[in-house]
Amino acid sequence: MTITQLHYVLAVAEHQNFTKAAQKVFVTQPTLSMQIQKLEDELDVLIFDRSKKPIELTETGKKIVQQARNIVNESDRIKDIVDQQKGFVGGLFRLGVIPTIMPTLLPMFLNTFIKKYPKVKLKIEELHTEAIIEKLQDGHLDAAIAATPLEIPNIKEQVLYYEPFVGYIPQGHRLSSKGKLEADDLDLSDILLLEDGHCFKDGILNLCKATRNSEDERFQLESGSFETMIKLANEGLGMTLLPYLHTLDIKDTEQRNLKMFNEPSPAREVSLIYNKSELKMQIIEALRSTISGVIKGAIAFQNVKIISPLPQNRN
Repeated sequence: MTITQLHYVLAVAEHQNFTKAAQKVFVTQPTLSMQIQKLEDELDVLIFDRSKKPIELTETGKKIVQQARNIVNESDRIKDIVDQQKGFVGGLFRLGVIPTIMPTLLPMFLNTFIKKYPKVKLKIEELHTEAIIEKLQDGHLDAAIAATPLEIPNIKEQVLYYEPFVGYIPQGHRLSSKGKLEADDLDLSDILLLEDGHCFKDGILNLCKATRNSEDERFQLESGSFETMIKLANEGLGMTLLPYLHTLDIKDTEQRNLKMFNEPSPAREVSLIYNKSELKMQIIEALRSTISGVIKGAIAFQNVKIISPLPQNRN
């Protein structure tokens, strides 16, 4: 049994196709098939059910893949240990970022990071939290930036900052004359929300502690864009809530529509998250240090109440 064979098994398990898996690991399809066959012969067991389309893991194969992933991760730690001993900060690093953080945080730190660590090749993906967790667990991401706490045993979290919710309330709205907001002021039937899948939406629902009644809605909106919700609010179709960093880019004419909450301000906790295997910790620490360095000048809220980003049972 070799580490290379285990890499091949993981590739086939992921792509459910020998040809695609071979392309992924940069070998010919006959070479990959032969090595997997040799492993199956050695173990005297079938890992894949080749009669199914797409190819499926056998019950034993599922257990083998789970262990293979652990072994491959541990083998990667050997090179990682050497890199850390040498003080080397470089190589491919796959980073996931949730959509409501990507457009505001990434421009703040990316240029600084790539200049300071030119040997790191960052591959950045915009993903929802659910996809991020899956990819972290499968070893397809090295780290991610997401709203926390996530309450996942094998995922570690390093808090980067706390980001308050800010109300966007246009002139003429029932709350437009208020100085600061309270959670009790909010009415879900009046709030423009992001589409399902965004943890920021779940955070708002948790803040309001109520169920949205679709029968009372004048229209239904599914949008991943804060800009769209701001424009709709400006048309008198309700109010919305925004992450604080997003408010820094709002036009001067719209700044007057922003309202903070009374302290402790409801806020989301934004963290750098990664697998408990702690691979590539030198790059993770470099990212944490860079982001912390640039964010402290823009956001320094401490008296906050963290709102969970996890969907709750609201039946």
